[in-house]
Amino acid sequence: MEFEIKERQFLPKNFKVKDWDTLKPYFDKLLDAEINSAEDFENWFANLSELEAVVSEDMAWRYIKMTCDTTDEKLAASFEDFVRNIQPHIAPYSDKLNRKALASPYLSSVREKEGYNIMIREMEKDVKIFREENIPLQTEISSLSQKYGSISGAMDIVHDGKEMTLQHAAVKLQSTDRKLREEIYRKISSRRFEDKEKLDNLFTELVKLRTEVAKNAGFDNFRDYMFSAMGRFDYSPQDCFDFHESVKSEVVPLLNDIAKERKEKLKIDSLRPWDKAVDISGKEALKPFKGADDLTEKTIKVFNKLDPFLGSCLTKMVEMKHLDLESRKGKSPGGYNYPLSETGVPFIFMNATSTLRDMVTLLHEGGHAVHSFLMNDLALTDFKNPPSEVAELASMSMELITLDYWDTFFDNEEDLKRAKTDHLQGIIETLPWVATIDKFQHWIYENPAHRVEERTKAWNEILDDFSDSITDYSGLEKFKDNLWQKQLHLYEVPFYYIEYGMAQLGAVAVWKNYKADPVKGLASYKKALKMGYTKSIPEVYEAADIKFDFSKKNISELMKFVKEEMQKL
Repeated sequence: MEFEIKERQFLPKNFKVKDWDTLKPYFDKLLDAEINSAEDFENWFANLSELEAVVSEDMAWRYIKMTCDTTDEKLAASFEDFVRNIQPHIAPYSDKLNRKALASPYLSSVREKEGYNIMIREMEKDVKIFREENIPLQTEISSLSQKYGSISGAMDIVHDGKEMTLQHAAVKLQSTDRKLREEIYRKISSRRFEDKEKLDNLFTELVKLRTEVAKNAGFDNFRDYMFSAMGRFDYSPQDCFDFHESVKSEVVPLLNDIAKERKEKLKIDSLRPWDKAVDISGKEALKPFKGADDLTEKTIKVFNKLDPFLGSCLTKMVEMKHLDLESRKGKSPGGYNYPLSETGVPFIFMNATSTLRDMVTLLHEGGHAVHSFLMNDLALTDFKNPPSEVAELASMSMELITLDYWDTFFDNEEDLKRAKTDHLQGIIETLPWVATIDKFQHWIYENPAHRVEERTKAWNEILDDFSDSITDYSGLEKFKDNLWQKQLHLYEVPFYYIEYGMAQLGAVAVWKNYKADPVKGLASYKKALKMGYTKSIPEVYEAADIKFDFSKKNISELMKFVKEEMQKL
């Protein structure tokens, strides 16, 4: 892949973000700039875009390095320095720059250009919700959110005399030895329970601060504030409630079917939580790769078979050492693809062991990465920041449109069939979990003064609504009570979760199109991703030849397609 980082036009070539004093002159320059024509205005936006790209990439590297090693206090301090000593200064300048742009007599002329209308809509929203008094609160929230990764990253268990991360230990939940599975489940759950109170207190403090931010900005609650802050122009809380109901009626019954079959195939009297990951045929867990290098090489092969451009994206990331894939003690939990706005080559972080889930995670994050590459030619940084409903469409679709090439990871038909079946069942299981987390967040922030006991009660009621009725949690209630604490989004990126459900439905539709016509299906997928955030969410989905629709009818049709594909395996 031929790839060039664009030369800077506004900032010095060797400029690096050291502290606020080094950045301030460039914000002042933009604020004081004279804009005497539409061309001046576009150049001003280009300079602002360059500054935003440099600043966001600096913060990105601080975050990446900190999550790669949570034990290094210097790395944590560097990120904390940005959050406490740089970001708070940027916020009021961003507001002033937004107001300068919106007051320009040339606004109407640039609004007509593709992408600018979406960006200006975002600026108007940002001006509406900005409050100076929220800056220190948001600084405190960012600092507290980071503690979740530190607490979770320090969690491990001892098994057979060896320390293991929870990610490594969880692999043993796929073992055919039921006693071992129970032992590991109880050790993992007990370890999480040790920090229950600490994580409860952290979350309570976050809810309090977030609610204060919302009230300061004139909103009734943090949910309504976040719908505005996240730019959810294309759907409302009621649409989310409709999604919850659609999933409950159309998907949860399928969960019960899966659980019943699992219980019967495993020939057990009671289906327990430690029975949910083992293969129902009684075979040991699939191991599609050996180590991070093997995972990377095989994923690149899969991408190349689908489209050589896709493979070249990951190859470029390997060349630039923009991958950190293996699980190890001291790493933050989870996985992510972090866009790097100036370089244009993102960074993928994950905690791979040897599982099918790890394989799918890299396909997923690889979809995000490809999205970054496809947006590189867009003129402004804002155009390259699509809403998560679009970003997750890129990643979740990649999981499915690569299915025909999963034989790269498996050398026999039986294992390949198991892998595909497991993944398609995972789609059915994902949607109810998304509905659970999203509905829980609505309750949390509609009732911000709740006590921990009330939170636990609400969690269990919501979880039960979207769970199968077969799994037996008898004697494990205290572990079930705090299952939500493993979902980092609740702590770090509140209300970023419903998007997974919406995008999952979109991804199934993209896959359905691809199965009908691979060439046209892939072309429509790439066309939609290239748009970045220059069009609304429904318009991007339309470009991909799919619907932004979470009605019972649409969900029922898509689930029917998934079931039909599973029956063909």
